[in-house]
Amino acid sequence: MARFISQTGASATIPALAGIGLRPPHYQGLVDSRPSVGWLEVHSENYFGRGGAPLFYLEKLRGHYPVSLHGVGLSLGSTDPLDRLHLQRLKDLAARIEPSLVSEHLSWSSIEGAYLNDLIPLPYTEEALDHLVNRIRQTQDFLGRRILIENPSSYLAFTHSTLSEPDFLVETAHRADCGILLDVNNVYVSCRNHGWNAVEYLNCIPAEKVEEIHLAGHSLNRFAGGEILIDTHDHPVCEAVWHLYEQALDRFGPCPTLVEWDTNLPSLETLVGEAIKANELLEAHYAKAA
Repeated sequence: MARFISQTGASATIPALAGIGLRPPHYQGLVDSRPSVGWLEVHSENYFGRGGAPLFYLEKLRGHYPVSLHGVGLSLGSTDPLDRLHLQRLKDLAARIEPSLVSEHLSWSSIEGAYLNDLIPLPYTEEALDHLVNRIRQTQDFLGRRILIENPSSYLAFTHSTLSEPDFLVETAHRADCGILLDVNNVYVSCRNHGWNAVEYLNCIPAEKVEEIHLAGHSLNRFAGGEILIDTHDHPVCEAVWHLYEQALDRFGPCPTLVEWDTNLPSLETLVGEAIKANELLEAHYAKAA
């Protein structure tokens, strides 16, 4: 069996505090002000180049903050062969940055070499589970480390699924020996869209598997037949998601928590303010447990 680098055994362990995503409009502001956030997360693919401003700022900030690499393009659920060039670039970036966490999505986004600009859900069947587990194992073997897999936001369900989403996620983590990145906003969005119970969803996830949490904003789209929530990452975290986050902390304990905000970016001060809210809830949880 392959021996993987522990996610928490890297050179700078990510603390159980709130972090923010590193985005180009905030590069210089972060360098200049170095706000009191616990860590930074980047989309791995944006740093695959051999130089330029993205790597310059990432390496500069890596001297002050722990970093997590969050992938969006590996397409683990696809039937296309795993992209070895993509994996090599990810491995090279990890060697250069020494992240504490590396994560990807429980989804697919490519078919016959054509890439879609979306993270598409899988049917939750034993066949899909075997396929995904095999791909995660190959990825971990290549990288020489465990990764985390993030639960998706979904808007449609496959009628031939035989497993629930949380059961599929947990079985994936068990069989592939990977961790879980639990996106609380995605749990809320999917449960609202499908009529699932969000607390029951959380209760299906073993606490020891959750190594990171995501929070984000979403949008409400209304149409003739009803309404649907879309995981847009372009709003502040809503009160309902903050409340679900509190329940997640009760269930899983303090975890490194990322506030995602990817479009319609606010000021750095506003983004840090969202991280402060998450830290206040983390501190309240510590106080309650003491």
